[in-house]
Amino acid sequence: MNQRTDWLPPQAPGSEPAPAFPQGAPFGAPSSPRKRQSGLQRLIGPLFVVGVLLLKFGKVALLLLTKAKFLTTSASMLVSVAAYALIWGWKFAAGFVGLLFIHEMGHYIQLRREGVRPSGMVFIPFLGAAVATRSLGGSALAEARVGLAGPILGSLACLIPAGLWLATGSEFWQALAFTGFFLNLFNLVPVVPFDGGRAMAAMAPWMWFVGLGALLALLLVAPNPFVILFLLLGVFTTWQRWKNRKAGEEGNLAYYRVKPAHRLLVGAVYVGLIVLLAVGMDVTHLERTLSDA
Repeated sequence: MNQRTDWLPPQAPGSEPAPAFPQGAPFGAPSSPRKRQSGLQRLIGPLFVVGVLLLKFGKVALLLLTKAKFLTTSASMLVSVAAYALIWGWKFAAGFVGLLFIHEMGHYIQLRREGVRPSGMVFIPFLGAAVATRSLGGSALAEARVGLAGPILGSLACLIPAGLWLATGSEFWQALAFTGFFLNLFNLVPVVPFDGGRAMAAMAPWMWFVGLGALLALLLVAPNPFVILFLLLGVFTTWQRWKNRKAGEEGNLAYYRVKPAHRLLVGAVYVGLIVLLAVGMDVTHLERTLSDA
């Protein structure tokens, strides 16, 4: 915190202060001269004030700095809830963002297990959310584990509204569960930077092009500006990854070297998630009619 000194009268360096008139002295009567203060003495006063302010507010400022990531995450969550509420209402929007948060926490937890410290989580209305990080673990296998951790935890979270629907029969929970299953299934599209694309880094990187073809087909069948955005992002990211594949990430030649057993395990988890999420969507599918609109 900068200490303001603009309230002090201007004074040339090394000059004596102007004479003062003590109370009771006649106008024009000379006053006793003040002692000249050294540079150290002039510095002690402001430093003392700054020290008092730091003692009083320093802990608060430090606490706010350490909570900056939390504030960014919570603020972006509230903005997302407000944006989705314009379409679905605030209750459904809050539930959807909650499922999205648990999905991203899967990535966050796995990153920490891989020895990576994420720099934060941010929510982007109508585009989802992302965990900011400089590394995905240093190998394609670690990248696959991080990518699949989100849909795994996110799918488990969908069992909460599904269970509430079975217990209460409320269509609200049924629709929320269906939307959550769809969210996690869509993220398994084999295109980077989607979670499915992360899994393909360890299983079969050539599947990135299959995923791009699937997005292009979806765009032709059901034109959507978000699909266009996802397709452009996928094309750019896939081109960069494929071009640097032989060198590996950050020059690591062994980045894409995965044991067959690990590749098989990643494939089994990936396919298993697709099957289970598809079943979940089928079970929780809610028939809508024109009268419901």
